[in-house]
Amino acid sequence: MGVTMKGPCERPGENEDQREEVIAPAGCFAGVPEADKDSEADSDSDLETEGIHGLREPIRDALHVGSCRAYSIVPTMYFLNQGCAPELKLRHRGLGPQGAWALASMLTSNPYIKRLDLQDNGLCAAGAEALAYVLSKNSSICDVDLSENQIGVAGAQALCAALKVNQAVQKIQLAGNSLEEKAAQYLAELLLVHTGLKSLDVSYNQLNDQAGETLGPALAENTGLTELNISWNHLRGPGAIVFARGLEANIFLKVLDISFNGFGDSGASAVGEALKANNVLEELNMSNNRISAMGARHLGLGLRVNQTLRILV
Repeated sequence: MGVTMKGPCERPGENEDQREEVIAPAGCFAGVPEADKDSEADSDSDLETEGIHGLREPIRDALHVGSCRAYSIVPTMYFLNQGCAPELKLRHRGLGPQGAWALASMLTSNPYIKRLDLQDNGLCAAGAEALAYVLSKNSSICDVDLSENQIGVAGAQALCAALKVNQAVQKIQLAGNSLEEKAAQYLAELLLVHTGLKSLDVSYNQLNDQAGETLGPALAENTGLTELNISWNHLRGPGAIVFARGLEANIFLKVLDISFNGFGDSGASAVGEALKANNVLEELNMSNNRISAMGARHLGLGLRVNQTLRILV
């Protein structure tokens, strides 16, 4: 999909009125030609039965084309041809923020899509806000991949706020999105309230030791997450220790990847202590963490006591 915009991460130029018009509920037929409006006016009973979730494909396609026209972008044929497929996979298409807002008008009322994959589309914060709007309204989407989109702290804030409202999403991938220390607060708040979230991937970001201190207590209190990938970040020092203490108290997490973080010997010792108490974790990857023989020994002491871990990297 081609996109007309000034910069890779600039917000769309439309005002709020235009945005609301384009993302109006599908029942309003925003962007549908007049002939389609007239023909559908005689089918109110059908629409009452189907609701906006049962929009027929010609209407859905017209809505998508109208949205794309409003944002001066080219409609994606993949979307138009997918019908009732449960997955929308649009990787590496250069959607940008405008493309995200154009998709939002249809995704909010689509009952078929369960998995949304928009990896590497230059969505940035504005595009993440568009998807946050979708996730706050759509209760069918349960698996979301927004990796490599540079959504930043503002994008993470919008998404976490939406997921706290609508807890249908069970898996979300936010790898490679320039998430820094401030984003950890929004992620922590999400972990405390979203008990339906089972899998979270925040790898390849810039979450530092302060982020570890924020996420640790949230991990301790979380009562739903079973898989967490926080590899390729900067959890080290006190942050690594506090994070490990969160693991010690957690009673749901089964798979944890903390590789490439620089935990060091102190972090490895804290993980060893956590393994003495944790009786749920089954897989742990903590490779490439600057652990010496001393740190490995303390980790081993925890392994001697632990009864559930099956895989250790």
